[in-house]
Amino acid sequence: MPENFYQETVEAPESPFDISLRPPAFSEFHGQEKVKDRLILMVEAARQRGDVLEHILLSGPPGLGKTTLANIVATAVGSNIHTTSGPQIEKAGDLAGILTNLQKGDVLFIDEIHRLHPAIEEYLYPAMEDYRLDIIIDSGPSARSIQLNLPKYTLVGATTRAGVLTAPLRSRFGLVNRLDYYSIDELCVIIKRSASLLDITIDQDGAAEIASRSRGTPRVSNNLLRWVRDYAQVKADGAITAEVAMKALAMIEIDEDGLDEMDTRLLETVIYKFNGGPVGLSSLAVAIGEDASTIEEVNEPFLIMQGFLQRTPRGRMALPAAYLKIGAQPPSGAQEELL
Repeated sequence: MPENFYQETVEAPESPFDISLRPPAFSEFHGQEKVKDRLILMVEAARQRGDVLEHILLSGPPGLGKTTLANIVATAVGSNIHTTSGPQIEKAGDLAGILTNLQKGDVLFIDEIHRLHPAIEEYLYPAMEDYRLDIIIDSGPSARSIQLNLPKYTLVGATTRAGVLTAPLRSRFGLVNRLDYYSIDELCVIIKRSASLLDITIDQDGAAEIASRSRGTPRVSNNLLRWVRDYAQVKADGAITAEVAMKALAMIEIDEDGLDEMDTRLLETVIYKFNGGPVGLSSLAVAIGEDASTIEEVNEPFLIMQGFLQRTPRGRMALPAAYLKIGAQPPSGAQEELL
């Protein structure tokens, strides 16, 4: 296994707890079966040809395993992985330094690749397609271009906003994969695996209780497992059951649907202060005292996915399920939709 196998993703801060629980091989990676099957096939085909993998793009919400899959791919092909992120590459020299340090077959993992500066992205095109880098030295009349030949490598890009990627960059990836949210059964397997690695006693019902409140995201599952472990250690006998998990998660205000205190406050604000909407994002942000980008990127996706909230051209609107969730009376006409 490469020395730098476990890399810290720049998508969101992670603790050593998260990194230590990453599966090291495809056989231990649960969920995302379609994506996993495609990657396994690509790795095997490249191995049989003695060739280097095509460039791979992984997209999807945070915490679903993009960084983990990049590391697994590098391990599967027996190569080193070099990790960076779009915002970290500020000038062409930064990109040149990274690319010229690669060996043949190495994997370059760029997290949040949609945040690359447009000028840097232009340099990346020939580096991906022709494995060469054209660098302009000096400026004005003394400016000259130097062409650097690069070893054949694999670029694995990860993004939480695939729609922001430019068409030229997206088309240069040989395989584009989107990671979806995990099912409760898949999360149960992940939680039990994490529990075994951390020497935590947990039964099936306890794992299911945590999984049902994890927003379909393994990173959230592992974070909640850590909290429930601490609760069980202090308040119970150390074993995690469904009852222990429910009490632990109630203590940090995570309800049975995975909604936290901010999610509930958001729904209550839309319903009680704005009569169910529509309400603009900026007005909603001011009303609940939260940053607009946080609402849009953290809270809204899950609430929309669960059918509590709807985005319309005029603003955000609460759906009938949101009224039932907070115990309010749905508007006339909406009750018929629930029957």
